Amino acid sequence: MNIKTVGMISSYGALEKRGDWLWQQTPHQFGIWDNIQMQALASKPDFLLMYQFDFPKPPSQKSWLDNLRKRQQKPQLNIDSLLRGVSKERIIYLLREPPLTEVVDRNKRNYQDAQKYSGYVSGPDDFAPVPDYMPAIWYHNNSFRELNEMPPPEKVATCSWITSGINRTANHRQRLDFLQSLQSSDIKFDLYGRDLPNWARKSGELGNKWYGMAPYYYNLSIENYADNNWYVSEKLWDALLAWCLPIYYGGPAADKLLPPGSFLRLPSLDEKGIAYIQEVTATPDAWYAAKDAIAEARQIILHKLNLLNWLSEFVTKVS
Repeated sequence: MNIKTVGMISSYGALEKRGDWLWQQTPHQFGIWDNIQMQALASKPDFLLMYQFDFPKPPSQKSWLDNLRKRQQKPQLNIDSLLRGVSKERIIYLLREPPLTEVVDRNKRNYQDAQKYSGYVSGPDDFAPVPDYMPAIWYHNNSFRELNEMPPPEKVATCSWITSGINRTANHRQRLDFLQSLQSSDIKFDLYGRDLPNWARKSGELGNKWYGMAPYYYNLSIENYADNNWYVSEKLWDALLAWCLPIYYGGPAADKLLPPGSFLRLPSLDEKGIAYIQEVTATPDAWYAAKDAIAEARQIILHKLNLLNWLSEFVTKVS
């Protein structure tokens, strides 16, 4: 089989130097999945993935002050130099951030600019050139084979929530308000995350999300965005791969991708939602009832929704 290499560029700073990006999402060595090899830093890849790449803002009309500061300005980014000679029809642009009100204009500009360089431009919102679900990535350090073959780990605790203290949008602030209300209730759950506010009673940060999920029957999987038919993120994949039953707050995309009963729907981020969490987590019964559906969902995430599988299918169509 002729293996095609797939390179990657992203505006996520943590990925800039990750030569092994996505390698944990395949049972094979060095990022191979079927007919592709994920080589993010390859100098001359056969295909190129632009993964949440934010194009530079268009230059505004310069004032006299801008001219005075010209020497201090960074040189304008040359997009062509980042594409490594890959032809347009073999460049894939996937935007994965949700269309929050505060960033909709930026997302629309990214889509417009991406169409100049990429033959396939997609994202989880209605105004994307190709509206579609985000292919799955996950944030456990376990090997693919371990995740694929493992039985449910021992469950010794009730419920966890892994989140952050980001508050730059109204949706983020709504989630923090719900966290504060939940901690004011008598519901027992363990909170993990970074940059959380001082009032949050947390158990610390995690280097591997597995340790904040695998021992728990339930996980609160609360999206930043729940207002369209496309957006669903790793919050759900991570919980299911750790054999948790997610108590999920998000849009209807998850219902179309996963089997019935593999997650529970949190009705709202208010008193009604708190009452629901309290009722579900009072016993592990719901987890035991959902165990077979969780097992089925895990296989769908690992083998079908997996971003590597998506890329492999794309390469097959184009080649």
